[in-house]
Amino acid sequence: MQALGWILFFLLVAVLLAYKRAVLSVWTIAYFVLLLLVSVFSHVSLAGIIVLWVLFAIIFIPLNILPLRRQFLSKHIMGIYQKSMPSMSATEKEALTAGGVGWEGEMFTGIPDWKKLQELPEIKLTQEEQEFLAGPVEELCGLISNWDINHTWHEIPAPIWDHLKKHGFFGLIIPKQYGGKQFSALAHSQIITKVAGVSIAVGCVVSVPNSLGPAELLLEYGTEQQKNYYLPRLARGEEIPCFALTSPVAGSDASSIEDHGVVCKRMVDGKETLGIILNWNKRYITLSPIATLIGLAFKLYDPDHLLGNKESLGITCALIPVETPGVVTGRRHFPLCSHFPNGPTQGKDVFIPLEFIIGGPSMVGAGWRMLMECLAAGRSISLPSMSTGGSKRAIYATGAYARIRRQFNTYIGTFGGVQEALARIAGYTYLIEAVRLFSVTSIDRGIKSAVSSAITKYHVTEYGRRIVDDAMDIHGGKGICMGPHNYLAQSFIETPISITVEGANILTRSMIIFGQGAIRCHPYILTELNAVQSQDLVTFDKALFKHMGMIISNKTRAFCLGLTNGRGAGAPNNDLKHHYQRFSRFASAFAYLADVAMLTLGGKLKRKERLSARLGDMLSYLYMGSAVLKYYEIRSNREELTTVDWICQYLLFRLQEAMHEFLLNLPNRWLAVYLRFIVFPLGRWYDLPVDRLGKNIAALIMEPSSVRERVSEHLYTRNGKYPNPIADIQVALEKSIEVEPLLSRLHQAQRKNQIQGMTLDEKIKSAIAANILTPAEGEQLLEAEKLRLAVTNVDDFSLDEFRRTD
Repeated sequence: MQALGWILFFLLVAVLLAYKRAVLSVWTIAYFVLLLLVSVFSHVSLAGIIVLWVLFAIIFIPLNILPLRRQFLSKHIMGIYQKSMPSMSATEKEALTAGGVGWEGEMFTGIPDWKKLQELPEIKLTQEEQEFLAGPVEELCGLISNWDINHTWHEIPAPIWDHLKKHGFFGLIIPKQYGGKQFSALAHSQIITKVAGVSIAVGCVVSVPNSLGPAELLLEYGTEQQKNYYLPRLARGEEIPCFALTSPVAGSDASSIEDHGVVCKRMVDGKETLGIILNWNKRYITLSPIATLIGLAFKLYDPDHLLGNKESLGITCALIPVETPGVVTGRRHFPLCSHFPNGPTQGKDVFIPLEFIIGGPSMVGAGWRMLMECLAAGRSISLPSMSTGGSKRAIYATGAYARIRRQFNTYIGTFGGVQEALARIAGYTYLIEAVRLFSVTSIDRGIKSAVSSAITKYHVTEYGRRIVDDAMDIHGGKGICMGPHNYLAQSFIETPISITVEGANILTRSMIIFGQGAIRCHPYILTELNAVQSQDLVTFDKALFKHMGMIISNKTRAFCLGLTNGRGAGAPNNDLKHHYQRFSRFASAFAYLADVAMLTLGGKLKRKERLSARLGDMLSYLYMGSAVLKYYEIRSNREELTTVDWICQYLLFRLQEAMHEFLLNLPNRWLAVYLRFIVFPLGRWYDLPVDRLGKNIAALIMEPSSVRERVSEHLYTRNGKYPNPIADIQVALEKSIEVEPLLSRLHQAQRKNQIQGMTLDEKIKSAIAANILTPAEGEQLLEAEKLRLAVTNVDDFSLDEFRRTD
């Protein structure tokens, strides 16, 4: 029995050391002390004690003598590592090293530092940025008639273009020294969100020049001459830029473009000039039909070795004025009835001097790295902001509509099915607003992360799609009858655009989020890869043993926290403590599963996209949960706690199911059984949020509340030059709530046959005559009914009008 007690004590110490992620020296000292205690105080035989000391020496001495460990252990593991490493193309390597690592890196450690999250400062708009939102952006929204742009004019009208140029909308990211606004990423995102809440088409026009395009590339890589010439012209709107990357044969796999240039010499103005002959065929290029300046990505070749010994120089980016001979633009695509300028461009034997390369001749072949680094920021801003703008409009209108629209003598928001959809709308909108702001403010802190931008782009656009779907279902006939007063249908039609562009969502989920995150964000993998490639045994050894310690620790933490449902994990002591602890539990489990998958599958994991996608889902839900916790704590308004509880329960359930599906499909079934025991020692804990919680958060968006106000912040709700279909919906909501007691009194009187009448007007007159309502209350009811009908009515057209809008 004494021996069993000592064995259990040894195991307990091992669990504690692993849980606390003790370093090797601490393990060595701890077990040395334990062996001394056994040797002095136990009744173990001398032979047994000798065996224990021999085992200690065999295990710990070689591990602590670094030259010995490296030569006889790490060197062999390094060889195995090299054979199992996935092959990587040059473009993949450039993508992996592009940008920085933000909060998502904490998830790969298995022990997210919540204190670090809480200490992240809140990024706020400057006074200048607030004034721009309240002034030129508000004025721009008033100039927009989304119905006319997409169904009458079939283009964005000249007054909007003039306003954009006059107020510097094309220079939001350009420094003031070049005439730009030099706004923060937060301001950039808020501006697009607000504009897109009125019109996706206009939002696209504002977004593209400030996202992946010539201005951003020039700022990062341009020569001083290029910056001084182009940036002021771009800021003033004298140049309209586009960036041409996608081609008929290269969409998601942009590195496979066939558009090419050949280095050559030509006589220009009587002088022999070293330059490039370009041929390209691009499509889906936003602003291409009206652009004056094309940023072009192409493969560059030097068959005559005019620049050096290499023939294939790699992907290169250049700026090409549209008036250059051989450039073709002007034709348009028609993306889902959204009339922002988008179309193809071609170039036939277009000659440009080497100086047209962004960054000059020294940046030959650097195009892919340039694009990956810039895309890391732009992907977090443009499409997530546009999706959020549409979602804000949907929640603002739908929450009110569910309270205004009445059936069966009650508002439709009392029906369980409507409440279920409203709960999703409320939860998802709060979630994507939190994720969007978390990611864009990370950029303002100096971190341009390709992984967090992929998470943000994928999930914000996907949840945006679900929000507008639910909103359409609640609106019923009001949603499907298009016209100037329909505030949903155009967003519903346009939603797949954001799903498709800047990295198709299927690809983003199955290949990028975890595929790039596993190497870029992991604390040790990239270091190990680089060490193997450079045959740096010392660096490899250090990273390897830290990595091994982390795996052991995460395995222990996943199991222990699985037993306690996260209790015991370090977490801030506040209203959200239990959520922090549960996300900590799953962070350890995710980090452990990710390491085991990479160790056992190696390069095969890259090709098992469904497994990679589920690991990416785990990473995403952890990242988004962190964003929601941070978003709540910025204001800590307790009225929002119900919404945060709903979202966290939803994310924890999705985390659990992603892990379950991953284990269900892991090829090695014995390993899957073992991992399931570690991750779910007591089975799966979580379900989707209960109906009561959903009912409560649905109620918060059907009445004036801090949640409704926060998730619709910066939404344009006034009338401008053109009527805004959601301008009066808040007034209608408030009036509808005011008269609910009067309607209840009226219906009770009708059931008791105290009043007569077939229409509401007749019933009110009868109720006044019977002293059930006062004349003032009758007027109040009629006013509310007028506002209610203005919201719920739909447009109709004559045949000629219908043909013009079709």
